Amino acid sequence: MSRRLLATYVTLAIVVLAALEIPLGIQYGRSERRDLTSGIKLDALTMATFAEDPLERGLTRPSPALLAAARRYARSPGGRVVVVDRRGRSTLDTQPPPEGRLGRDFSTRPEFAAALRGVIASGTRYSRTLGTGLLYVAVPIASSGRVHGAVRITYPTSALDARVLRYWGLLAAIGGVVLAATMLLGLRFARTLTRPLSALERAAAAVGGGDLTARAPIDRGPPEVKAVAAEFNETVARLDQLLDSQQQFVADASHQLRTPLAALRLRLENLERDVAAPGKGDLEAALAEVARLARLVEALLMLARADASRPAPAAVDVERVVRGRVEAWAPAAERKGSRLTVNVPGPLRALATPESLEQVLDNLLSNALAVSPSGGAISLEARRVDSRVELHVVDEGPGMTPEQRARAFDRFWRAGAPGTGTGLGLAIVRRLVDGDGGSVELHEATGGGLDAVVRLRAAP
Repeated sequence: MSRRLLATYVTLAIVVLAALEIPLGIQYGRSERRDLTSGIKLDALTMATFAEDPLERGLTRPSPALLAAARRYARSPGGRVVVVDRRGRSTLDTQPPPEGRLGRDFSTRPEFAAALRGVIASGTRYSRTLGTGLLYVAVPIASSGRVHGAVRITYPTSALDARVLRYWGLLAAIGGVVLAATMLLGLRFARTLTRPLSALERAAAAVGGGDLTARAPIDRGPPEVKAVAAEFNETVARLDQLLDSQQQFVADASHQLRTPLAALRLRLENLERDVAAPGKGDLEAALAEVARLARLVEALLMLARADASRPAPAAVDVERVVRGRVEAWAPAAERKGSRLTVNVPGPLRALATPESLEQVLDNLLSNALAVSPSGGAISLEARRVDSRVELHVVDEGPGMTPEQRARAFDRFWRAGAPGTGTGLGLAIVRRLVDGDGGSVELHEATGGGLDAVVRLRAAP
């Protein structure tokens, strides 16, 4: 944004400078040319006055005053004075011979022809000999209404062009200084606007990343930006309060439901002695539903704690955690008739919030045991891949379709039949792993089953 604002300021400055300096430069060039033409014309009229008397008397020798005036032009490179009689033959030419020989016929030259008709002629032409432009003025030498000859002065425009070019250079230098000042001031003004906007953008990115404690500064920038920052902070504060209330409600509800569920299960178990054989099936179904509801309450409580937690990743010994979880789940695997295998080649350290990796592995192992067939194998592998530590929990169950794997991390979604599982295990896994800056995915395992892959940042 700073670049766009700066480009706008510079473009506006260039337009203003062009509107001011280009006409000024053109006017200066025209004024200089007009002044030079007027000066040469005045000199030509003066020389015509000096040449009038000799030509009127038929003399071919110029007067001393005319010679002195003509020599001033002759001393300037490219300057030339030519005086002709009424027939157009030269009586004075400051050009060295043979080009400036006397008696040369100039009557065919347009400027001399006009002057011999009594008309003052002026203009510019290019001289191939000198390689520059020439300004010429031809005036008639006349008295009593009769034309006795003409005077033509030619003067190079190189000096004029040099003065005009220097003036254009001065204008360009002034424009450069103005543009530099515009850029410095424009950059300063642009930053006064973009810095608070950048801070607001960083705060929005932090909130989008889950940090609801981030706030935008409200004491910088123009009033409009301050107002937006204040509204943003108020919105984030409301959102933080709303989420805290929601998480607190889930946690409180889950916690409060644990006691009545435990009492309900105890009462149902106590009814086993008093229920007749036909009602045993209904009682067992009720106990199963109570058990499932208890697991759901525990999962909700765990999810609420995961949502409310502020992740603080630290270095975790992955090998120790993996072997500890395998040891804890070994009895359950034996009862199911499944085998747990571990493959951790050497020490590994990953960045994770304390105890979150244990919860992640517990959920993945619980899911793997639930779908693993009797006699099946569940393998846990951990390895270092570039700057990440990968953990794989592979089972030999029925697996999932790509569509099921895409939805497996949604809350309360279950791939099995209704009544199996809570649908929150993988949602908890993703919440914990994402909070530690990692990622989790489900892939199809070789030979069937699922390969749950957890990637965490490797610790230094």
